[in-house]
This record gives sequence, structure tokens and C-alpha cells, in this order.
Amino acid sequence: MINNTLVLTGRLMKHILRSPDTIITVALTPIAMMLMFVYVFGGAVKMSLPAGVNYVNYQLPGILLMAIASGIAYTAFRLFMDAQKGMFQRFNSMPISRSAVLCSHVLTSLVSNLITVVIIILVAFVMGFRSSAGILSWLAAAGIIILYTLALTWVAVIPGLRAKTMEGASAFAYPLLFLPFLSSAFVPTNTMPLIVRVFAENQPVTSIVDAIRALLANQPAGNAIWVALAWCVAIIAVAWFFAMRAYKNRS
Repeated sequence: MINNTLVLTGRLMKHILRSPDTIITVALTPIAMMLMFVYVFGGAVKMSLPAGVNYVNYQLPGILLMAIASGIAYTAFRLFMDAQKGMFQRFNSMPISRSAVLCSHVLTSLVSNLITVVIIILVAFVMGFRSSAGILSWLAAAGIIILYTLALTWVAVIPGLRAKTMEGASAFAYPLLFLPFLSSAFVPTNTMPLIVRVFAENQPVTSIVDAIRALLANQPAGNAIWVALAWCVAIIAVAWFFAMRAYKNRS
């Protein structure tokens, strides 16, 4: 199964590498948002942050999650196109693992999104991002980002297999793009109205952002890291269950 998954992942990655505009497009919007937040709104927003906090550092985790939410829309699109072209039936008629077909899309999503994340972090360094975190903290932050990517990817599999149109396959990602705005990604939640603050403090993006931010700043993450992990694992479990049902029905 592993060899089958890697071979099929290579097929999908070749498509991406032949058309790198996918990764560029996914990275451009978050980078533009980062530039706007730092250089346009940063002066005003910084007044609500603790003294000495670098706003590039503060908002980077939210930008990364926005990039991932944008990237998984292409995962749903690729799944939809494979389903429309009858690729699943063709692969299932071959002596390869049936699960490898779906896992290759998930792995491709993970690799392509991690490339986008690296590009954005490099741009953030140019803009003044600095981290005092050690290698273990960076690895922990990377682990959360990987889990979040897998969680959203499995969510993307469902519309990718069930959608009736190409637009419907990728449209589900739009609400996910806005979740960071209703979290602690760009401003502290204590500046929000009560109803918005209650939602922001109890949705998954806030705990994930807080955990990544604390790890990259070499600060104690507290319960945020465990809440973030619990959210990611729960989303993966539920989305995987429904994604596999959709895949069995489709194939």
C-alpha cells in the first residue's frame, strides 16, 4: 500500500510541478494579507497588543492557517476531477490498494501545503519575523501545522467526492478562510464584543493559533497545545469516517 501511495502521489505532484501556479496562487493571497495587516493595519492593531510584541510574529500563525485553508480547496478540485474522469474506477481495476488512491491525494495535499507554509515563513523573515524557539519547539509547531493540514484535507475529501460541480467542490473552503478572522489570529479576543468573543475563544483556530504562536515565541503554551491537538485529532477522526463512506460510495 505504501509503494502504491507514493507512486500515485508522484503522479499528482508531477501535475503540480508542471503547473506551479497552484502553489504560487495559494501563497500569494496570504502573503498579500500579511503585508496588508503589517504595513496598513499593523500600527493600529499593535496598540491592543502587549508592549514589545512584534506584529509580524503575532499574526503569522493565522496567515499560515489561511494558506492551508486555501490550499485544500485544490485538493477537493483534484479529487472532483479524478472522479469525473473515472480515474478511481480505473485504479481500482488495477492490482493496487484501493485506499492508496485516496491516501495519495491526502499526501499530495500535505506536501503542497507544507511547501506553501515554508514560502510564507521565508517572506515573514524578510518582513521582520524572528523566533527564539529551539528545534523542539519548531518541530512541535510543525507537528500542529501538519495535523491541521491533515484535518482540513480530510474535510476537503468529502465535497471533492460528493460535489456535483467543480465550483461546489472547492466552495466549501471559503468559510474556513474566514475562521482566522473570528479568532485570536490577528487581534486579541478581549477586544471583541461578547458574543463574538465567546465564539472566537471556543473555536479550533484560536487554540491552534495560540499554541503555534507560543511555541515559536519560546513561551509556555499551557493548555492551548493540548486543546489544539484534541481539535485536530477529533476533526481528522470525524472527517475520515465520512470521507471513507463517500469514497466507497463513489468507487
